[in-house]
Amino acid sequence: TQFPRGLKMAPRGKRLSSTPLEILFFLNAWYNATYFLLELFIFLYKGVLLPYPTANLVLDVVMLLLYLGIEVIRLFFGTKGNLCQRKMPLSISVALTFPSAMMASYYLLLQTYVLRLEAIMNGILLFFCGSELLLEVLTLAAFSSMDRI
Repeated sequence: TQFPRGLKMAPRGKRLSSTPLEILFFLNAWYNATYFLLELFIFLYKGVLLPYPTANLVLDVVMLLLYLGIEVIRLFFGTKGNLCQRKMPLSISVALTFPSAMMASYYLLLQTYVLRLEAIMNGILLFFCGSELLLEVLTLAAFSSMDRI
């Protein structure tokens, strides 16, 4: 079978894609959708009921949208790299894990008002980031070992 641009499938029996990593990406995608909707409602709640400075509220919402973009790109490249057994997309996902974890840490520790619900939600995000980073590095090592054989 011919593939465009010289792409080849891995030989039969040489599948190195990580099923646990793919499950984490899937669960994280659903969790992120829920997280962002809840976070928007929480910002609405905080903006109405708390003396939240307008500039800080706008900054936090803009950062949330930026975070959404980073997460979507990170999960896309991670899934693509894992399923296609490609190192470059998976490496991009690894690189984007750090800004993603920094944003989750910001929402956990540094925003103007942090509700207990937000602390729990961001702790779960950091758990996803750490677990995915570990599995991505192991998967990249497996892909690299395949190149040497």
